[in-house]
Amino acid sequence: MVYQEVWPNAAVGQQEREGWVGAEQKGEDSGADLSPNTCTCFFWSRKKNSKILWATCMTVTMTASGAQLLLLALCVYRGWGLQSPPRVRLSFKELMDTRAARPFSFTFNTSDYRILHMDQDQGRLYLGSREYLVALDMHNVNKEPLIIHWPASAKRKGECQMTGKGRQGECANFVRLIEPWNRTHLYTCGTGAYQPICTFISRGWRAEDYLFRLVPGYVDSGKGKCSYDPKQESVAVLINSNLYAGVHIDFMSTDAALFRTMGGRAAIRTEQYDSRWLNEPVFIQIQQIPDSAEKNDDKLYFFFREKSLDTTGGASPTVLARVGRVCMNDEGGQKSLVNRWTTFLKARLICSVIGADGVETRFDELRDVFIQPTQDERNPMVYALFTTAGSVFKGSAVCVYSMADIRNVFNGPFAHKHGHNYQWTEYTGKIPYPRPGTCPGGTFTPGITSSKNFSDEAVNFISGLSLHRFGVDQVDAVDGRYEVLFLGTDRGTVQKVIVLPKDPTSMEELTLEEVEVFRSRAPVKTMKISSKRQQLYVSSDAGLTQVSLHRCGVYGRACSDCCLARDPYCAWDGESCSAFTPSTKRRSRRQDVKHGDPLRQCRGFNAKVEKRLKETVQFGVEGSSTFLECQPRSPQATVKWLFQREGKRKVLNRAGGVLKTNHGILLKSLNQSDAGLYHCLATENNFKHTWLVWRCASSIETLS
Repeated sequence: MVYQEVWPNAAVGQQEREGWVGAEQKGEDSGADLSPNTCTCFFWSRKKNSKILWATCMTVTMTASGAQLLLLALCVYRGWGLQSPPRVRLSFKELMDTRAARPFSFTFNTSDYRILHMDQDQGRLYLGSREYLVALDMHNVNKEPLIIHWPASAKRKGECQMTGKGRQGECANFVRLIEPWNRTHLYTCGTGAYQPICTFISRGWRAEDYLFRLVPGYVDSGKGKCSYDPKQESVAVLINSNLYAGVHIDFMSTDAALFRTMGGRAAIRTEQYDSRWLNEPVFIQIQQIPDSAEKNDDKLYFFFREKSLDTTGGASPTVLARVGRVCMNDEGGQKSLVNRWTTFLKARLICSVIGADGVETRFDELRDVFIQPTQDERNPMVYALFTTAGSVFKGSAVCVYSMADIRNVFNGPFAHKHGHNYQWTEYTGKIPYPRPGTCPGGTFTPGITSSKNFSDEAVNFISGLSLHRFGVDQVDAVDGRYEVLFLGTDRGTVQKVIVLPKDPTSMEELTLEEVEVFRSRAPVKTMKISSKRQQLYVSSDAGLTQVSLHRCGVYGRACSDCCLARDPYCAWDGESCSAFTPSTKRRSRRQDVKHGDPLRQCRGFNAKVEKRLKETVQFGVEGSSTFLECQPRSPQATVKWLFQREGKRKVLNRAGGVLKTNHGILLKSLNQSDAGLYHCLATENNFKHTWLVWRCASSIETLS
């Protein structure tokens, strides 16, 4: 059963209470209403020739006494399958040849590029790096970039080096925060050579103003807003002049906290040096998500990973993935809770599958989070990237969570450690009113301040997918709306992946392409998608590249190639595979993302392609060998060779021996009977077409 953990010494309302666990909960269960939701998940291993483990998961919701209790997912093994190879793979040079990408070409002495803010209205992309701030044109990143040099002072760098830092270049100002303050100004913070600093940037009303400069004479302390150590990940968001940040706030990086500063309100944070609140956390993402139509119910959700408090060893993970939340209107409590969150809750995120042998593979290290808006702003989809690094298996996965399920877990029962083994069990005692974690003045607690508590439960996932860094785009196609994932890897490549329904109970992953986005191989550090401009922006330590979301021409010059690609960004327009734009006007655009069926979509075009095929002549010498090359454009296609001498084509069955390779066939010991036509037949998604025709010359020479 999914439950939440309750810690003693929690504050309820404005009063401190000592260990309120113990009183019995009143009321009786009134039955159960079971409503299953099926889902599909899969993961990817980094091992060569690894396989995907598919699982069907069932989430069961039970209604009892008017409250919803979320039960653990049941994962059933379904089978094994090879990972889908990219249909198109492009090197950096090949990507540049498509004219669908632009590397940021301005060079200056900096590193550690991070995309920190994307302003769709002004069309500006804001980067932070080592001692530089950069504003780029989102249409063309090389068009008049605006650059600010913001170094730490020479004195501060010297003081930093005196402390023993700087051997790896840390004694510099690494920009880690750029947030909009208002229409004309940005707020920015950097590590300041281990002394965080913040300031304002003037940027003008419009992008055409070409204004981008630091506000003269204004420097603010960055403590509680930006970490000291550039290697420590931090997150922050500026909402109504209040800065919410997950940071390490001391020189030694031993004090991590969720902070709220600025805005004329008293600073508020998580409890200091209390591992029950946060235990060596690594902050990943932070975002405001409303819970209801009542503004007082608005909450801030933050995602992080932390060390487990369970030191019993065994199968217990050492790192746990978490989602936490606080109320936006939390003002702290009294006595020991002055300037401390009183509505703090956290829950565990679980992403796992069970294999055929019954062994569960669990991904515990949260690496990245992407929050995809939906039509209901209260219920976005949460995509989370996990990794696992055991001695036997190393891999990564993406699990997708419903915000409604996350909210149900926070509203579910609590847990506490109890019994002679001090194990986590469901708390059955009386839960105080107001319920811990509810917001003051909200729908259920008007005028009451809630308490700090701790929840730890499995939020059940909808589906999983593999990647390193990622972004998600929603694309409207002829046959529906699809979500396309752009997966950044530690090899400096980006994969474009779509997940499609395979049958009523399962899904399939389709990798559309993989492209190298950097001149030199480097891990992808940050990614941003602009659906409005159809562009992807990818950064690494060494630079940034702007990449179009589609390169339809690389799939091929035939209708069947375009249809088999199943790329929702692309469609056959009668002449070529080109970008698809949804329109109410009737247009002759052929596209089939769901099935990828050229027989239905490309009638009339397939015969034209066959007629245009030209024979390639290959001469051979009797007794020698000859190689006939055939490499279909798609690695997802299988190849069969047919031989035609007179009459019908037949499957090649040569007594003299044929060596088949991934690149073609080698005919050994040629003789006169080998003269004829050799057809390379490619089959993909049940569609068969002749890819290439070789003619072995009929007058084969004889060795003298």
